[in-house]
Amino acid sequence: MKLSAYPAFTATAFTSRLAYRNQVWSGVFGELVATFAFIAVWTAAFVGRGTVDGVTLPDMVTYVLIAGPLLNWNTTRYIREVGDAIRTGDVTTFLLKPLHYPALLFFNQLGNNAFEQLTITLPVAIIVAFTVGLLPPASLAHGLLFVAYWVVSWGIMFLIATLTAMLAFWLLTAFALDWFLRGIMAVASGAIVPLWFMPAPLAAVLGYLPFAWVSYYPSAVYLGKLDLPAAGLHLAIGCIWLAALAGILTWLWSRMRHRLIVQGG
Repeated sequence: MKLSAYPAFTATAFTSRLAYRNQVWSGVFGELVATFAFIAVWTAAFVGRGTVDGVTLPDMVTYVLIAGPLLNWNTTRYIREVGDAIRTGDVTTFLLKPLHYPALLFFNQLGNNAFEQLTITLPVAIIVAFTVGLLPPASLAHGLLFVAYWVVSWGIMFLIATLTAMLAFWLLTAFALDWFLRGIMAVASGAIVPLWFMPAPLAAVLGYLPFAWVSYYPSAVYLGKLDLPAAGLHLAIGCIWLAALAGILTWLWSRMRHRLIVQGG
């Protein structure tokens, strides 16, 4: 199948989500509750303090929105669907079609995430901005770099989620894998607690793992906690992680595809 045909899967995934409007309302409500809960926690933590380690309360409110709804890519449904396809053997049907399964997953998930960003994240951001207030990017350059980090964040999260889901080929379940990944991401990505508040040895280790490029580094760049040279360097490292994870996925899928053919006779 030609590459030009794959965007159709993105459009289909986006429009199919329109049929479940109640999920949109529940998604917005859930994100609002979680976001304001974290804002309340950090507000309490900053009582009587102007700054903590050079970080202000407005910084943390903005960080909560960026690292939360904006960059907290929801992969639960995706991982379980891919895991179920592998467990039931439905994935073998894709071997009979002129398409590349990981590429299909990429464009399909792109449509799902685009839908969630427009219908859930954007309304939450507007409500938080008008009720609590949000900071603009530290500078125009930081804002432009944040866009690049945002793309890298989505790519790394997609690859990590896909690799996790494909482990179901050996474990025959994706339920536990989803919980395991969410636990790791909550801590290692800085989605709940930024790395700058973590113990220095732990932050040093997590700062070089790919999870940090999903939430922490994009948020830190937006807020100007990294100067431009450091932001450019870490963006390059994030791209290296992106290429490495893509290579691992390509290798893993080639092994899985051949084993599926053998098992199918």
